[in-house]
Amino acid sequence: MRIGMILDKNFPPDPRVENEAVSLVNSGHDVFLFCLKYDEKESDFEVINGIQVSRFTSNLLEYKLSALAYTVPFYTNRMAKKIELFVKQQNVEILHIHDIRIADAVFKANKKIGLKTVLDLHDNMPEVMKFYPHLQKFPGKYIISPTKWKKKEEEFIAKATKIITVSPEFVSEVVQRTKISNDKIVLVPNTIRKSFYQDAVMDTEILKRYKDSFVILYLGDTHLRRGLQTAISAIKIIADKIENVKLVIVGTNTTDIVLKKQVQDLGVEDLVDFEGWQNVALFPSYIKASSVCISPLHRSMQHDVAYANKIFQYMSFSKPLLVSNATAQKTLVNRVGAGLVHKDRDVDDFVEKTLELYKNEALRTKMGQKGKAFIDNEFNWDQACKGLIDLYNTI
Repeated sequence: MRIGMILDKNFPPDPRVENEAVSLVNSGHDVFLFCLKYDEKESDFEVINGIQVSRFTSNLLEYKLSALAYTVPFYTNRMAKKIELFVKQQNVEILHIHDIRIADAVFKANKKIGLKTVLDLHDNMPEVMKFYPHLQKFPGKYIISPTKWKKKEEEFIAKATKIITVSPEFVSEVVQRTKISNDKIVLVPNTIRKSFYQDAVMDTEILKRYKDSFVILYLGDTHLRRGLQTAISAIKIIADKIENVKLVIVGTNTTDIVLKKQVQDLGVEDLVDFEGWQNVALFPSYIKASSVCISPLHRSMQHDVAYANKIFQYMSFSKPLLVSNATAQKTLVNRVGAGLVHKDRDVDDFVEKTLELYKNEALRTKMGQKGKAFIDNEFNWDQACKGLIDLYNTI
């Protein structure tokens, strides 16, 4: 089958899109990826790991107007023309839509063509949007409506031939909210390829830098909703009990200014390392250098139904987890026995659970081993992609 995947940003990188596309290619399908470019020096067409990538020129105006996709039609109309051209050029037989920002444009382009559509919900986007900084103030607060985006999402779910999403909790939420049949929606969870940990090359400088520290590690997007303010507040207390503790944050977000000010105000600059965004190839080294790995998400409708991919990266290197009680990750970590759970935004509980792990090395080892076995045997991408392959073999 000639599958046309539609992505409204640069490629690479996008681990989920790449994992899905490569798996479909390996299963005998032809995958053509529509994506955007903002640099004229980037090639218009390239084959990456068997994925036939077509890049369409975009610009800063289009990028900014994408946030207004369901306020004014400019972005949708522009993208629909590009998508229609892509479909004709590549003669695709089915459309796979990555998330809802560009979905309206795909359905608009598809009106004349009438292809089947697969809507891949990476996130509960209308809920995530509520935390965007530009929606907290004028003018975004008044011109971008998460409620309107939720209504559009439900419209797209009804229109699509099949729905894909990322966790059992998200599947249940969508079915209950939209009343679609269970056989219309397919679970394809985010997780990692075995190559992430089997082929990892360690950075000796990172390992050397942290070899004498009890490292509490966070990887990924550092938006305030990810809960790092809890960890930063806790580190000042933990340092009284763990002399060599270090909170290492690998990632970035526009809200980092708030985190860095908190660190400064608490006087814990020597206890917190902001590493910024790093190449994914360095993630294994940071994980290897850590003692405990964290995902202190704030509870929300989005975080309660989706996993952060970082927890699987952590598990793959046999590291014990400390996660908040956001429903999806709490349920998974408790079921696997891969770590401890703290109440979200509860500094004292975060401290208590960290000290419990610190004092009990045997517990850390046992939890790390359970997480590793889970990834090896049950929840790597080779297992997770089976629903995706079955979908395209039967649609």
